[in-house]
Amino acid sequence: MKKSLKGWIDARFPLSSFVKNELTDYPTPRNLNYWWNFGFLSGFVLVLQIVTGVFLAMHYKPAADEAFDSIQYIMREVNYGWLIRYIHSTGASAFFAVIFIHMARTLYYGSYRAPRELMWWSGQVLLIMLMATAFMGYLLPWGQMSYWGAQVITSLFGATPLIGEHIVIWLRGDFSVGDATLTRFFSLHYLFPFLICAVVVLHLVALHTVRSSNPSGITLHSRDNIPFHPYFTIKDFYGLGIFLIVFCAFVFFKPDFFIEADNNIPANPLKTPAHIVPEWYFLPFYAILRSIPDKLGGVVAMSMSIIIFAAMPFLDRCRVPGGACYRPLYRVMFYVFITDVLLLGYIGSQPPSATLTTVGEIATFFYFAIFALLPFTSYWENRLLLHREKLPAAALTLIREEKYIPVDQDDKKTDGERA
Repeated sequence: MKKSLKGWIDARFPLSSFVKNELTDYPTPRNLNYWWNFGFLSGFVLVLQIVTGVFLAMHYKPAADEAFDSIQYIMREVNYGWLIRYIHSTGASAFFAVIFIHMARTLYYGSYRAPRELMWWSGQVLLIMLMATAFMGYLLPWGQMSYWGAQVITSLFGATPLIGEHIVIWLRGDFSVGDATLTRFFSLHYLFPFLICAVVVLHLVALHTVRSSNPSGITLHSRDNIPFHPYFTIKDFYGLGIFLIVFCAFVFFKPDFFIEADNNIPANPLKTPAHIVPEWYFLPFYAILRSIPDKLGGVVAMSMSIIIFAAMPFLDRCRVPGGACYRPLYRVMFYVFITDVLLLGYIGSQPPSATLTTVGEIATFFYFAIFALLPFTSYWENRLLLHREKLPAAALTLIREEKYIPVDQDDKKTDGERA
């Protein structure tokens, strides 16, 4: 009966062949380490956010005079409503933590370079959509920090020349953040995760077309790959277990760790908080915004700090494989960049002061200077490493002879040609 059902489905939809080719038997480099787990973890957190979000939407009231009370009702009256709400709020921070680590791994190992440009760009689209979703969701509790954060961020669009004021009114649905803003933010916050799922599918199609990268940076032969299942499914589930231990520790023992205290106070348009601060995952970009004295310049700098990652395949022209593993100059730049981002995050979390403003301006300069220096670093590393033979012999031979053998062509070669 099982075979008959399988045959009936396969005659109408290639389910078993899809599972075999794209999941269980998908050829995977055998040298992947645990830094490659975070792509799977991001997919898990996305599903978790959608499921908890759907249950929260069943009880949430997207109206200015009912939103805050509906959150309290969910927390106090709905069965396990407190758990669903805390999983969702903590899951937002976990999502960004996983995504940022996933991006850092891609930058460190140079997985954005040819032929994986489209995969990298689809990931950048996902990041922008995720940030938009998180921003719109931040308004929904209708607390003090939610209200004033939305008031400040939406007003930034007013810096757009000629049409700025029209964009602000269109975003808010009114002349100030109010009931219309809350309604449209709720509808878009509910819709965007499903659009993100569609882009995730495109991201996975791009990944399975060019195949996974690996720490060596060299495309392996087919005979050097192994099936994804059971080797990497076990590895992914082990990483998932570690993630859940940390995640549940926050949910059950420190659920309000990522929630601003002022957000437990109903929104009051007549009382401005002493220090308006966004969520932690927006802090580096917020610090860049504050470091530019001109409003339009700050908005442009903040936008460019996100979009500039899409230029990485063009800025990095180094032919040395393996990313920072075999590139000492790039490795130093990578660690300086991570340190700079952490410093910007700290500056964004503190109230403005003369000292922090100066430090923020310097950190912003270094943020963009690293991208500007990358083409020159690539040129120097090509000369230093390729011409002076400071790479492993096998990697150097592949680079000089340009024998990046596609996986699907390797099986057609004889053993002598493979050798």
